[in-house]
Amino acid sequence: MTDLEAGYRRCGELTKQYGTTYYWGARLLPPAQRRDVFTVYALCRLADDIVDEPDRVDAVVPPGGTPRERLSAFRAAFFRSLEKGSDEPVMAAIVDSIRRRGTDPESFERFFAAMASDLEHNTWATWEELRDGYMEGSAAVIGEMMLPVLEPYSPDAKESARALGNAFQLTNFLRDVAEDLDRGRVYLPQADLQRHGADPWLRTVTPAWRSMMAEQVARARSLYVQAEEGIPLLPPASRRCVGTALVLYSRILDRIEAAGYDVFGGRIRVPDAEKLAVALRSVTVGVPRR
Repeated sequence: MTDLEAGYRRCGELTKQYGTTYYWGARLLPPAQRRDVFTVYALCRLADDIVDEPDRVDAVVPPGGTPRERLSAFRAAFFRSLEKGSDEPVMAAIVDSIRRRGTDPESFERFFAAMASDLEHNTWATWEELRDGYMEGSAAVIGEMMLPVLEPYSPDAKESARALGNAFQLTNFLRDVAEDLDRGRVYLPQADLQRHGADPWLRTVTPAWRSMMAEQVARARSLYVQAEEGIPLLPPASRRCVGTALVLYSRILDRIEAAGYDVFGGRIRVPDAEKLAVALRSVTVGVPRR
């Protein structure tokens, strides 16, 4: 096995370990596309871990220093590798994929800027500020990064891809309230919390908390509706991949509702058996629906 092949394999392992929904969706793609999905996920995961899981160490991330210093070093190593190549297997696979797919390097500028903002902000005033000031680089841009891999028929797929990135991340924000509180962060818009009289720091499900969460779930579902509009613009395998990931992520919202919006008592998950069933159905019946 060459170092490049080892790098691609490690990207797949990272996706399987930390991004199971992405992993099951990507399994529906031909191998060449599948491994490129894994590289996008791996890059984002490694950068995110510097910010959120500083004790988790990976060989590709420069060791030592504060999270801010490590993120800056990782960003510099990435752009240097994009220009000159890399001897590190995972980084070599990431930049090989980006070069082949012709992904716009500017999207990675926005991504790293968003990761850096996580070290400066722990709250966001309004939905518009959260969406445009943070999610633009941490979520919408991920949809843009995935588009060259998914090989859409039309550039019109871009806005749906961005909506899907935002839908995924907003779903994560709603599921991970407790974990984010442990890190000192609240990704729910402060204006929405105040309007409903909801306080996440109480870690208690109250009528105000339920009404606020119901509003956020509705917002996330509207983003999934926008994302669905782009699925017909994708080739069949990409349709199955995106459709499966969309269904599985949106089912997290169903489970949040079924739990009475209690996201404090444990992480809400879609069971692996259900993920496998949805993936298999997409192969045998066609693109799944929410």
